[in-house]
Amino acid sequence: MNRQMNHPPVFELEKKAGCRYMLVTSVAKRARQIIAKDAESDIKPVTRAIEEMYNDELELKYPSEYFQTSEK
Repeated sequence: MNRQMNHPPVFELEKKAGCRYMLVTSVAKRARQIIAKDAESDIKPVTRAIEEMYNDELELKYPSEYFQTSEK
């Protein structure tokens, strides 16, 4: 795979995650898990986490506050 700077595009990843905050926190959390399990890898952990998200291999679990609506 040719690893270019904007591939996969951020807007596509953002759609998969729901919002930019969930994208960043999910990728960071997964990258930390990758580092803990496999410190010796030729692919950088953040790159691998982004690829997993893009290929729908990363399952996101949203906090319950994400689904709450304001009722007045």
